[in-house]
Amino acid sequence: MRRALVLIGALALTGCLDVVDAFDPAVGPATAARCVNSDSDPNEDVSFSEDILPLLRGEAGPVGCNCHQPTDPDPIGLEQTGLNLSSYAGLRAGGNNSLTGVIVEGQPCDSILWQKINPGPPFGSRMPFDGPPFLSDAERRLIADWIAEGARDN
Repeated sequence: MRRALVLIGALALTGCLDVVDAFDPAVGPATAARCVNSDSDPNEDVSFSEDILPLLRGEAGPVGCNCHQPTDPDPIGLEQTGLNLSSYAGLRAGGNNSLTGVIVEGQPCDSILWQKINPGPPFGSRMPFDGPPFLSDAERRLIADWIAEGARDN
């Protein structure tokens, strides 16, 4: 490491600054908005039973978390992870690895559910595993708002 720093310093002093520019940390523009732990519309309450559960069950559109449902013909997500997304109790219990970290009340950015439904999750694959299609921006925002509001069973 010391040799590399000495070499860079020597090149900079001799006018070979182009080499130093190669180590520029600029990586380009952000590809996604930064996650924030706030409700996008504090005047609108999100309901678990009316808004979130239908999304998780795939009742609200073409995308759902079907493989985490015990009624799915091939519940591979439920079998492999133990995460049951068919009810509030199942969601809050978490899976074999996620445990209660699947939802961190008031903090969507720290909640594994939120991380896994977004592009580029910090580990594993984006969910649903059989996507695309994936949840829309509006659907993901709804889940984030529900978590930011305290992830209530309402």
